[in-house]
Amino acid sequence: MLDKTFTPSEVESRIYESWEEAGVFRAGRPDRAAGKPYCIVIPPPNVTGSLHMGHALNNTLQDVLIRFERMRGMDALWQPGMDHAGIATQMVVERQLEESGLHRRDMGRDEFIRRVWSWKGQSGGTIINQLKRLGASCDWSRERFTMDEGLSEAVLKVFVELYRAGLIYKDKRLVNWDPKLLTAISDLEVQPVETRGHLWHLRYPVKDEPGRYIVVATTRPETMLGDTAVAVHADDERYTDLVGKTVVLPLVGREIPIIADEYADPEQGSGAVKITPAHDFNDFEVGKRHGLAMINIFDAHARISDEAPEKYRGLDRFEARRQIVADLEEQGLLEKIDDHVLMVPYGDRSNVVIEPWLTDQWYVDAATLARPAIEAVERGETVFVPRNWEKTYFEWMRNIQPWCISRQLWWGHQIPAWYAPDGEVFVAHSEEEAYAAARARYGDDVTLQRDPDVLDTWFSSALWPFSTLGWPEQTPELKRYYKTDVLVTGFDIIFFWVARMMMMGLYFMKEVPFHTVYIHALVRDEKGQKMSKSKGNVIDPLDLVAKYGADALRFTLSAMAAQGRDIKLSESRVEGYRNFATKLWNAARFCEMNGCARVDGFDPAAVGETLNRWIVGEVEAAARTVTEGIETYRFNEAAGGAYRFVWNVFCDWYLELAKPVLAGEDGPAKEETRATAAWVIDQILKILHPFMPYVTEELWARLGEGQSGDEMLALAEWPNFSGLVDAEAKADIDWLIDLVTAVRSVRSEMNVPAGARLPLVLVGATGETEARAARYDEPLKRLARLEEITTAAAAPAGSVQTVVGDATLALPIADVVDLGAERARLEKELRKLTDEIGKLDAKLTNQNFVSRAPEHVVEEQRERRNDADEARAKLSQALERLAGAA
Repeated sequence: MLDKTFTPSEVESRIYESWEEAGVFRAGRPDRAAGKPYCIVIPPPNVTGSLHMGHALNNTLQDVLIRFERMRGMDALWQPGMDHAGIATQMVVERQLEESGLHRRDMGRDEFIRRVWSWKGQSGGTIINQLKRLGASCDWSRERFTMDEGLSEAVLKVFVELYRAGLIYKDKRLVNWDPKLLTAISDLEVQPVETRGHLWHLRYPVKDEPGRYIVVATTRPETMLGDTAVAVHADDERYTDLVGKTVVLPLVGREIPIIADEYADPEQGSGAVKITPAHDFNDFEVGKRHGLAMINIFDAHARISDEAPEKYRGLDRFEARRQIVADLEEQGLLEKIDDHVLMVPYGDRSNVVIEPWLTDQWYVDAATLARPAIEAVERGETVFVPRNWEKTYFEWMRNIQPWCISRQLWWGHQIPAWYAPDGEVFVAHSEEEAYAAARARYGDDVTLQRDPDVLDTWFSSALWPFSTLGWPEQTPELKRYYKTDVLVTGFDIIFFWVARMMMMGLYFMKEVPFHTVYIHALVRDEKGQKMSKSKGNVIDPLDLVAKYGADALRFTLSAMAAQGRDIKLSESRVEGYRNFATKLWNAARFCEMNGCARVDGFDPAAVGETLNRWIVGEVEAAARTVTEGIETYRFNEAAGGAYRFVWNVFCDWYLELAKPVLAGEDGPAKEETRATAAWVIDQILKILHPFMPYVTEELWARLGEGQSGDEMLALAEWPNFSGLVDAEAKADIDWLIDLVTAVRSVRSEMNVPAGARLPLVLVGATGETEARAARYDEPLKRLARLEEITTAAAAPAGSVQTVVGDATLALPIADVVDLGAERARLEKELRKLTDEIGKLDAKLTNQNFVSRAPEHVVEEQRERRNDADEARAKLSQALERLAGAA
């Protein structure tokens, strides 16, 4: 017998262990050998990571897909693994060392890397166990790591082949430089922070024209030491005569040209801009167009370098700023200072201001690799869902810049390049191969020095869809599961990861890595604000799992995952879906207590009772809704369809209508209803399993004790029915439901006391409706709290009316409700709502409010307006009904 309540914390770990022991999640199972392959590669979480709400959403949706296809008989592989997370992991271990008074440079590279591997073995991968708590059904036997032996071999092969093809090269370009971590970082690791600062307007003297200046404005006066031009727009008449002349760079004395370039905007400030190619990404492009010198005036620590005048050398960049501004003011070259709000780039891990810095780095010719990746999406070989993200993909890919792949770290894939004393570089698979190439070139042995840099983490993860399947070996798994099916990811890494997987997959596998990219939205707080530690609104998914169970959180995220719409998550929603799991448990327990049990060979198409013919048809419709929802990545529609069927159709109507039969005398009707109810419960468990795997698996096992069908639910066959919908039964039961619902609605609107039993008069009913009323007299009276059901040609006095089908329902309420008092109450409520709507409209038509108030506040007002409008419509309808009763 089922326990009175389902307690997730008592069963989740036991159920998960049983899945693993049975090998349920393993790809290539003998019972799936005939099934088509279906593969998803997990976006590899960082080895330093822990589960946050974005992970919870992302992995829940992947698991829904995998469990669904596994139940449909597919040979499903959910490929798991972790990313070595270069900077993040190195920082974790460096902090540990600092606590012991050590520094990585004191112990040397080899010992430090040994320490990192040791940490990875002991503490890394916490997130994997957290994903298991969520119910993720990955094939953990195939878990990979971006620095394991096989993936490292793939990285080597890719680097060497791209280098030899001229698609990897070394160049001096601007990078995002972190002066604390002393490495280049990716755009994704740069966090723009809105900052109150200043705009300094500086006077640059025009050479040989005493008293004439060009005024430039800058937020970073210290970079002026590296200026190599001033740019104006060719059409700006103020400066036409100056183009081609020079200015004398203040404090430095260097002459720099005045150039014409479209980058200068005549409408902005003075229309003239200082050009510092070594310290600004836009200026770098201007410098390349005009062949300008690139003067790097910072060192790696963002201190002023020897390229600057001696007075400033060695100063920290911000100290140099103060000194330079003071010196300019003293010389009369500071025109004015404006307050200015700007976005300042910070390193997301170092929390220091990032510098655009000119340095030698390794690059991938991304533009060449991007062309086939663009064409593949244009041809529809890979499709984005929702489709609007294709536009974002194209914009990024068509404007792609060289990809900086080198990092000045120790933890990561060390670049396979060795340098001879004369600077000649040898890129090879191994040190031995590099020395052999050097001997062939020089005719003798030379000492080679390996490049100390490591590769950007995104380089190895770009190979993830095929490296995890065994490439560069031509493994059976690679042949069977590549290309993979769908990638589930967030929009923020379309460029960093999705695009690069497309490029690498097409280059090395000659085929796209996945046919579909599903882009999920953000999980925000209940007010629609982005979660952040600084706001204090972060919701920990593990706290919700501990409190409400994994099923409740999973179902919440699935039910709210509407395409293109962010999720506004509140704890109350999770609590509500915990109550849904409880409702399912109670329904199953009710059925068990009433003798409902699985019957071998039960045929839903053979049931005879009207109620049972109706519910098996509803099962078919619900299964189709859930199937279509998952197939089209409309997870909210799939979850919503399952929810409505379980709560509204099965629990609210079928079980209520079946109670008299189940409680009545034994006989064929009772026997059939018991078997039908048990069969429906089984189908419910199947369609809910992808969303709520724990409670469904527990019920499947417990309800099947001592009976046939000992297969685990996770491997059961997905419901796929046709021909079960009985039009006659559906018409009958739908009519009954509509009538009861209508009567209940009127009772609620008119404040009819709950215990009062009303007569119901059917006005204008056809013979068919009268026959139905007679046939379902008992359930209608019981469920709608009716005293009697009669027919008449006209509605009695003092009755409120509504229409169901071809008949008007008349409910005489004058004896149980004070019609005058009720009218006054409704009118008062209506006035109150109308006033509230007026106030809300005034706010929402006020442009000051709409433009200045936080987005979540405006959205909240709109929602209140919609709710109030719906309530007003219901009150108006109730008043109309009451008028008819007068």
